[in-house]
Amino acid sequence: MLFVPALVAGCKQIVFASPPGKDGKLTPEVVYVANKVGCQKIVLAGGAQAVAAMAYGTESVPKCDKIMGPGNQFVTAAKMLVSNDSNALCAIDMPAGPSEVLVIADKFADPDFVASDLLSQAEHGIDSQVILITVDMTDKEIDLIDDAVHNQAIALPRVEIVRKCISHSTTLKVANYEDAFKLSNDYAPEHLILQIENAESYVDLVDNAGSVFVGAYSPESCGDYSSGTNHTLPTYGYARMYSGVNTATFQKFITSQIVTPKGLEKIGKAVMDLAAVEGLDGHRNAVKVRMEKLGLI
Repeated sequence: MLFVPALVAGCKQIVFASPPGKDGKLTPEVVYVANKVGCQKIVLAGGAQAVAAMAYGTESVPKCDKIMGPGNQFVTAAKMLVSNDSNALCAIDMPAGPSEVLVIADKFADPDFVASDLLSQAEHGIDSQVILITVDMTDKEIDLIDDAVHNQAIALPRVEIVRKCISHSTTLKVANYEDAFKLSNDYAPEHLILQIENAESYVDLVDNAGSVFVGAYSPESCGDYSSGTNHTLPTYGYARMYSGVNTATFQKFITSQIVTPKGLEKIGKAVMDLAAVEGLDGHRNAVKVRMEKLGLI
């Protein structure tokens, strides 16, 4: 989800960081993918220490201009710190972690589907958050979802992490879809899952979200691994002002201009007037001397 847009963007150097296992090695799958996309170097580290190494550079780790990727609260804090340090001169994609999901469900939703969506994020870590917004549902219908969450959770290997995550997550009851989407837009979730009837017709109501999963058969897991959308997404409500990673995240956009004598004749006086209003006589003079040489003033 990071290599491919970097390749498409034409990045000249790609550095990948991943923590090794107890044997000091990476998993074969990670090494295979890194090799396949032409990664120049793999940093055997994760967490805040990997962010620091890539931001400032070390004897063995090249300094990077941009650091992308999701992580826990420590990774996110480290990324934000280096992005604000003029000594690092390093950009980041966005604050991306810990993970969060918001599910909007109505009485037509399958309780097992809703439960599985909530749990798929709860297992990320104890600082992840899952929110359920129910639309015009009875307490009995909500209880079916709670029961499904319990039954599926106890069968998961990471049940202890799930239990701690669920303890600070919540369910909100609203009367209609408009209220549900207002709450969702205020929260600006990393992942927004629409388990509602005619889900596609409500997508236009989404103003703030990292990525939207529309309908009963669009689990967040598919976005993680295969459906094509990038899955490095803004968290903490930053979906209000950031998009998820895409090819443009790895690019810069450099503007250029050529002003001809005819063009200078058209805009020169306006430029001088604006510079004079701002009290920038040097700016005004740079146009004035050219227009005088051209006999335009």
